[in-house]
Amino acid sequence: MIHVFRKIITLLWRIWFYILLVVPIIVLFPFLVISVAKDTWYPYFFRMAQFWARFILFGMGFWPQIKRLEKTKRGKSYMFVANHTSMADIMLMLHVARNPFVFVGKKELARFPLFGYFYKQTCILVDRGDAKSRMAVFESAQRRLKQGLSICIFPEGGVPDDLSVVLDTFKDGAFRLAIDHQVPIVPMVFYDNKKRFSYDFFTGTPGKMRVKILPFIETKGKEAKDRRELRDQTYRAIHKELLQDLSL
Repeated sequence: MIHVFRKIITLLWRIWFYILLVVPIIVLFPFLVISVAKDTWYPYFFRMAQFWARFILFGMGFWPQIKRLEKTKRGKSYMFVANHTSMADIMLMLHVARNPFVFVGKKELARFPLFGYFYKQTCILVDRGDAKSRMAVFESAQRRLKQGLSICIFPEGGVPDDLSVVLDTFKDGAFRLAIDHQVPIVPMVFYDNKKRFSYDFFTGTPGKMRVKILPFIETKGKEAKDRRELRDQTYRAIHKELLQDLSL
């Protein structure tokens, strides 16, 4: 009986997430539409997206705790990367990052009502099964970096179906872009998102969401041939932190 009651409460809590997701979009809709009308207005959209993300995080009872080993500088572009285990990763990244950035994400999320419209207008969408789509991603990301924005990519390329996977294999894309534009990699570790809000619908709890921003990894002087070394260096840094946390 207790188990059934807990599932019902979790179900209602999960539904509450989608209510929180939609309400700020409805309230801010006119301002959001204006902010996506021009690329140069994107920073205004980004600040509203941060408000949206925090509204959801705190409304769900999530409490971010951030440890910064290095800080970003205003007006500089970066490549933000983190482990990917939850839909809440999007909100947490928006909360943590101080520099306006553009997500590179899967096109499937564009199907969500309201959210999907702005996701499609502001993010760089990729169809991972289409080589032409992957090439278009590089062109779009290059344009955004030239505008002085940062880019965020979850380099695992998706959330692993097997929840026991600590950190899935990284794809090369983020590291190739970072080298092409000589922007630093900002590795982040999301310790608690899988436990707090995984894709398993009847699981999750409110609580802390710890984030650690690791020392940045420079790309100055690196060439395209170095992308795998850069990828593996970033993977090892995040993986080590996750394993240490699991052992505590």
